[in-house]
Amino acid sequence: MSHVFPRHTKAKLPVATGGEGCYIIDSTGKRYLDGSGGAAVSCLGHGDPEIAAAISGQLEKVAFAHTGFFTSDSAEELADLLIEHAPKGIDRVFFVSGGSEAVEAAIKLARQYHLENGEPGRHRLIARRQSYHGNTLGALAAGGNEWRRQPFSPLMIETSHIAPCYEYRNRREGETAYEYGQRVAGELEDEINRLGPETVMAFIAEPVVGATAGAVPAVEGYFKRIREICDRYGVLLILDEVMCGMGRTGSLFACEQDGVLPDIVTVAKGLGAGYQPVGAMLCSSKIYSAIEGGSGFFQHGHTYIGHPVACAASLAVLKAILNRDLITRVQEKGQVLFDRLNAAFGQHPHVGDIRGRGLFRGIELVEDRSTKTPFAHERGVNKMIKKAAFESGLICYPMGGTVDGVRGDHVLLAPPFIVEDGQIDELVTKLGIALDTI
Repeated sequence: MSHVFPRHTKAKLPVATGGEGCYIIDSTGKRYLDGSGGAAVSCLGHGDPEIAAAISGQLEKVAFAHTGFFTSDSAEELADLLIEHAPKGIDRVFFVSGGSEAVEAAIKLARQYHLENGEPGRHRLIARRQSYHGNTLGALAAGGNEWRRQPFSPLMIETSHIAPCYEYRNRREGETAYEYGQRVAGELEDEINRLGPETVMAFIAEPVVGATAGAVPAVEGYFKRIREICDRYGVLLILDEVMCGMGRTGSLFACEQDGVLPDIVTVAKGLGAGYQPVGAMLCSSKIYSAIEGGSGFFQHGHTYIGHPVACAASLAVLKAILNRDLITRVQEKGQVLFDRLNAAFGQHPHVGDIRGRGLFRGIELVEDRSTKTPFAHERGVNKMIKKAAFESGLICYPMGGTVDGVRGDHVLLAPPFIVEDGQIDELVTKLGIALDTI
C-alpha cells in the first residue's frame, strides 16, 4: 500500500528503476522510449555522467546557502552563461525551482516594475486562449487552459484572453498566413484599448504553444506585430519558454526564430533536463534598473531560489547543449522526425495536422480530415492513445481540449536531443500502433 498522493488515485503506475539514454526502465525490466522527455524535460536523456558529476561535485562543496545571505559560484556562472546567449537586452536572471514559479516571478516583476515607475494603475495581464503557463494560482490565471482553470476560477486574478495564433484552425479562406497573423495580433491592441492602456501591465505568450495545443508555432510576423503593440502602449512582453525554450525548437531561446525581443522570458524544463528541479525568470536591464533605482528590493522569493546544486546541474546541462552542438542536432533530428511523421501519418484518416519546430512536434487528431471535425470529448481519444502507446513501450504526451478547452485531441512529441534515427523510427512505429486503436 502506497502513501504517495498520485496525480490520479485510480492509476496503477510502474516503478521507474533506471534510465539509459532515451529510455526509462521499470522494475520488471521493461524499457520505455521517452518520446516526450516526460513533459519536454529530459533533453539530454537519462543517466548523463557529466551532469551527475556536476551535481556530486557541488554537493561536496555546499548543498544549500540561502540567497538572503549568500550567492554561489554555480548560480553566478550559470547566470553569466545564460545572459551571454540570451536575447538582446536581457541582463538579469532570477533562479527558481520550476516553470510555474518562473511565471509567478515574471507576473510579480511586471507589476512591481510599473509601481517603481509611478504607474500603480497598471495591474492587468493579457494572455491567450489555449495557452498554458503553470499550475500555481497566478500562472493558472494567466493560462488559457480551461480544463485546468475551471475548478479554481473563483480563486484567480482576473485575466483577459485573446485569440491564439492557431493557423490550422483559425486562418480564414483566402487569407494569407501573414494576414492572419496580423489580424489576430491586432486583438491585443483592441483589448488594451478596451481595458484602458493605463491599466495594462503585460502580455504573456508561449512562442510555440506546448501542452494545451500541441506544438503550435506562430506565423511569420505575428510576434513582431505583438512587440510593436506592446511598445506603443508601454506594456511589457513576457515570453513563456518553459516548455519550448533551451534548444527544444532548434534555437536556445525559441523567440530567436520569430525575431522578437522580450522584456521578460521564462525557462525551466530543458534548463535542468530533469536532473534537478529548476527554472529561471530573465529580465531586461531596463526592468532591473527600475527596481535597483527604486526600492532596491524585488518583493518576491522562495526558500530554494538559486539553489547551488540545481544551478550546478543546470550549468552542466547548458554547457552540454552548447559544447556538444546539440542545437544543430535538434535542427537535424527535428527534420528527420517531422519527415517520418509525415511519411507515416500525413495521409492518416484521423491526422489533421503535423506541426512544430525542432524536436518539438505535435499531431492534431480529428474525426474527419476534410472538415477538421474533432472527436467527441466523451470518446477520450487522447487517453486511448496514451494508454496504447505506453503499453507498447512509448512515452508520449497526448492531451484533450485542443480546439477550445473541451473538444479536440493532440499528441505532443519532444524526445531527447540525443535521439538517433533508429529511435525515431521506433517512436513512429509505436505511435502508429497507438493510432490504430482509434
